[in-house]
Amino acid sequence: MTAEPPVLLERRGPVAVLTLHRPHRMNGWTPALERLYFDYLADLSADPEVKAIVVTGAGRAFCAGADMADLDELGSGAAELAPAASGRPKTFPLSVPKPVVAAINGACAGLGLVQALMCDVRLAATTAKLTTSFSKIGLVAEHGISWLLPRHVGIGHALDLLLSSRVVQGEEALRMGLVQQVHPPEELLDAAVAYAQELADRVSPAAMASIKAQVYRHAELELRAALEDSDQLMRTSLAAPDFAEGVAAFQAKRLPAFEGIGQPPG
Repeated sequence: MTAEPPVLLERRGPVAVLTLHRPHRMNGWTPALERLYFDYLADLSADPEVKAIVVTGAGRAFCAGADMADLDELGSGAAELAPAASGRPKTFPLSVPKPVVAAINGACAGLGLVQALMCDVRLAATTAKLTTSFSKIGLVAEHGISWLLPRHVGIGHALDLLLSSRVVQGEEALRMGLVQQVHPPEELLDAAVAYAQELADRVSPAAMASIKAQVYRHAELELRAALEDSDQLMRTSLAAPDFAEGVAAFQAKRLPAFEGIGQPPG
């Protein structure tokens, strides 16, 4: 009997749904899962028919972190900590030129929370449980979460979550800005797909790609440099076909007919 792949792909029109699929291990992160997940993201980035991506988990977890079997090996010295088990950095989803929406359906811990933060927008079930978890197993804040988390929730909330490794559920995560929407568990995935579909129907893919790269790049720039970069991007976008189409669609009170992009990450 052939084992099912650790990530499943479903197409819903212009929205691609990726499901982390190791429910027997609460979708624990492994090198094989990482490789396939990042491969799918790269393929979807290059597909002009796909305009937005939703990521969720199978069963009762989004991703409960690194698979404990792998952690046992790391602790015993049987394996080295590989920063890029897939050949790509853990930050790879940030380079995807299309919006990546996390639908956090359940447990989301450690590396699972890191990867949820690598998505651009997060929706969570009211019953979802999120935790950094690192401090409780004697680890530091890993894989860029020390950079990402304060930018989403502020330093105070970030230190609270990182130092204590306490669990927060959907509503508290919403209040602190860790997620942007919460929904009943049975409605979560449809809500995430509907959000992604709205982006696909109404927003320029080229503009979304530029804005996403702009936001993450500008997080490391001083204000003057960010303004100069934005001015140059604005000049380019004013001359692009999507601007004319967007104005025409607005004036005609119709949906815009923007072209998709097939752009590899990087």
